[in-house]
Amino acid sequence: MLNRRKAIESVAALAAAGLGPLAWSRGSDSPLPRLGSTLTLPALSLLDGRAWTPEQMQGKLLVVYWWASWCPFCAVQSPYIESLWRAQKAQGLEVLALSIDREAVAAVNYMKTRGYSFPAGMLTPEVARVLPKPDGLPVVVVLKVNGKSGKVLFAESGEMLPEDVEGLKKYL
Repeated sequence: MLNRRKAIESVAALAAAGLGPLAWSRGSDSPLPRLGSTLTLPALSLLDGRAWTPEQMQGKLLVVYWWASWCPFCAVQSPYIESLWRAQKAQGLEVLALSIDREAVAAVNYMKTRGYSFPAGMLTPEVARVLPKPDGLPVVVVLKVNGKSGKVLFAESGEMLPEDVEGLKKYL
């Protein structure tokens, strides 16, 4: 387990070196969405080259997960997201992870070296215009998808405990 003080200092050092999140991805004026509100979902390319569309998620539970390869809290939480997705995808749970890394190669390498298989794409400026990242990192928003949008059932900013991530299956 990472020492939180060291983790915060590491993130601050990365940001000072220009390796932290881009200004448009920080979401400094983007609060967590309200429960019951509706979010529009963009079409995008995943890191593995596949196309992702909201229509593919029709009627499913979608966990939108904003993360970064340099985020120590994401490093703790991502294995739990992977486990949840693997255990519940047959029951209709889907994941759309959106990396805020500056370069896609950092996100691709991070996922590959850790063996993550959940669907992930980049939070490009185009995606951020439709689905902006709320304040904080990591961020998890759970949606019930209907058409090209989803109703917000859950929203959390900051590292979640393993049992809290596992508990997201209750929205199925």
